[in-house]
Amino acid sequence: MKENFVEELRWRGMLNQMTPGTEEQLSKEMTIGYLGIDPTADSLHIGHLCGIMMLRHFQKAGHKPLALLGGATGMIGDPSGKSAERNLLNDETLAHNQACIKKQLAKFLDFESDAPNRAELVNNYEWMKDYTFLHFIRDIGKHITVNYMMAKDSVKKRFNGEGDGMSFTEFSYQLVQGFDFMHLYQHRGCKLQMGGSDQWGNITTGTELIRRKLGAEETAYALTCPLITKADGGKFGKTEKGNIWLDREKTSPYAFYQFWLNCSDEDAAKYIKIFTLLGKEEIESLITRHQAEPHLRELQRTLARELTVIVHSKEDLELAEEATQILFGKGTAEALRKFDEQTLLSIFDGVPRCTFSKDVVSQGIQIVDFLAQTNIFTSKGEARKMLQGNGVSINKDKVSDTKMLTDADLLDGKYIIVQKGKKNYYLVVVE
Repeated sequence: MKENFVEELRWRGMLNQMTPGTEEQLSKEMTIGYLGIDPTADSLHIGHLCGIMMLRHFQKAGHKPLALLGGATGMIGDPSGKSAERNLLNDETLAHNQACIKKQLAKFLDFESDAPNRAELVNNYEWMKDYTFLHFIRDIGKHITVNYMMAKDSVKKRFNGEGDGMSFTEFSYQLVQGFDFMHLYQHRGCKLQMGGSDQWGNITTGTELIRRKLGAEETAYALTCPLITKADGGKFGKTEKGNIWLDREKTSPYAFYQFWLNCSDEDAAKYIKIFTLLGKEEIESLITRHQAEPHLRELQRTLARELTVIVHSKEDLELAEEATQILFGKGTAEALRKFDEQTLLSIFDGVPRCTFSKDVVSQGIQIVDFLAQTNIFTSKGEARKMLQGNGVSINKDKVSDTKMLTDADLLDGKYIIVQKGKKNYYLVVVE
């Protein structure tokens, strides 16, 4: 049984608006629908996830998803939700970004099977690159009035003093996006465009252009998901360090896992519906159990596990869970040595750190001297006393006052983790 796409979005809290007749069209036949992604970076971030999950549910419901990478529109910049103009990208950067994004989308969508509804990647640069400005204003521009374009919220905000105004380039964006929809409608049989609620104006410009240019009997549809928010009013997907990326080089699997693990109860109850494929009964059961024993954080742990596996891998999840145990005293020295530099630094982000000479460590140094010289202890006497009381660990191994530190104790060739008592950690960078 294939799921009902609109009903699925509705109970998951992923449905914002849709044009009349959309649900009827989707129940009638396999429908081709698309969602646009501007390739302004070489990785997607979790702000893209709601749209990607819409495409996944769309395919799961038996429909055919198109992911449109905006090679052409990425050169312009969409004004929706922005108060300043974007930097424009060159061809080489765009091509690199698109290749990276396709690899990430393939974790969510079936691009490879022989199924009639297999996903496809399209790039609007293909049909825009040879289209001249004169053709565009003659064939497209005359069908949509300036009055119609000015009435869009994304345009109104910028004209009413938000930011530094709007260039003609950005003003024309909704026409270019509308042309994309018309092109896919004519050449690929695409009848539906999806996006975030901030895209409603651009998407409906497309449905209007199709009607005005191709004829009143031609009908295209629009559907949007709400913008994801946090219960405390903060911006979803942002941390003090910026975006949470799907690329492991930009956000380590451990930091990705931790982001979801640290969600509030209220947010986790909302996000588990939006960002996982767990069924309604399972999610409702999870929420009930969580409400009975919130201290176990079952919702957050399930959310973090599900997403880490799909975006990264089961192996990355296992490492992330092991890394999470390190700071709570249950991690082992063996586990600590598995982590790469990025994960190691993520785990100990925020703990006190100091530097120490590599030459001294290479020659060998008594642990008591090392602890005093790094100022982890105020004196050799204090260090010796705690060592004798079995209160000091190096890289999660308990050590005595006879321990000699050497290169063999370095993690990833340059780090030593000192634990003083149960909770006090120090990161020593040896260079």
